[in-house]
Amino acid sequence: MSTTENIIRVGILGYGNLGRGAELSIKQNADMTLVGIFTRRDPASVKPETNAPVYDMDKLLTMQNDIDVLILCGGSATDLPKQGPDLAQYFNIVDSFDTHAAIPDYYAKVNEAAKKSNKVALISVGWDPGMFSLNRLYAGCILPQGKDYTFWGKGVSQGHSDAIRRIEGVADGKQYTIPVEEALQAVRDGKDPVLSTREKHTRECFVVAKDGADTKKIEAEIINMPNYFADYNTTVHFISQDELNKNHSAIAHGGFVMRTGKTGVNQETNHLIEYSLKLGSNPEFTASVLVAYARANQRLRKHGATGAFTVFDIPPAYLSPLSGEELRKNLL
Repeated sequence: MSTTENIIRVGILGYGNLGRGAELSIKQNADMTLVGIFTRRDPASVKPETNAPVYDMDKLLTMQNDIDVLILCGGSATDLPKQGPDLAQYFNIVDSFDTHAAIPDYYAKVNEAAKKSNKVALISVGWDPGMFSLNRLYAGCILPQGKDYTFWGKGVSQGHSDAIRRIEGVADGKQYTIPVEEALQAVRDGKDPVLSTREKHTRECFVVAKDGADTKKIEAEIINMPNYFADYNTTVHFISQDELNKNHSAIAHGGFVMRTGKTGVNQETNHLIEYSLKLGSNPEFTASVLVAYARANQRLRKHGATGAFTVFDIPPAYLSPLSGEELRKNLL
């Protein structure tokens, strides 16, 4: 059982779907307490699910001594690229930065800031990047002669939906990532297909345009957006806010990480490793991963670590509230 001395004091920055999920997840962890939710909105307008206090974002830096780890719940398109390096100067942080192509540059910036301030920053934590990344690593180590395949969906991508909503003239929007079923089956059948990005997934966008907005321009900006849509067959539908609320309010997601591999004297034995997630709520699950890694952040901190880290750097035991003895007895 946790004692007052080892309770991890957590702050949440941002109270959208991800921030709400983090709030609910912290409530499930006996060794954590939520110090507060920090928002750009009027704090009086935010109604948390718990009795957590809500503060204006401007108050954040005055509470450095009250927060052991700060979970950043903003989007990867515009929030985290600025917030990560800025706040790693003042707090131990965990974030879910998920623009895969930009991770090396983002890591370098956050690492520099965290090292200068002797803080710990865990970046790109979630399910992909995150849990899927770990499974790609494990599978490749076990089956060195093989191929990796990752499929996402069908489900709502928070990052891609956020990127759509940042476009001028867009009032709201949701984006679905959809695996190409033929490609998925070819991997399961052991055909080891060579698949381009476009051959593995399609993207479908449902967009609510503001009154008078240029829908042709919005559509072109979406389908040509680098790192998000440019490499995929993307379909854009313009619909009303009522239709979006009625038919696209769920935030389910999931996907598959697979590795095909061969062993044996003549590589005659075939293997397939498949890890899958079926998530009723993308943000609630992602938030739960962030909260587990908030615990790992503090374990690193107690061992004198500084700088930026990813899921690859974290011993699995650091995620668990259980002792080493309990883990060996109950899970090994």
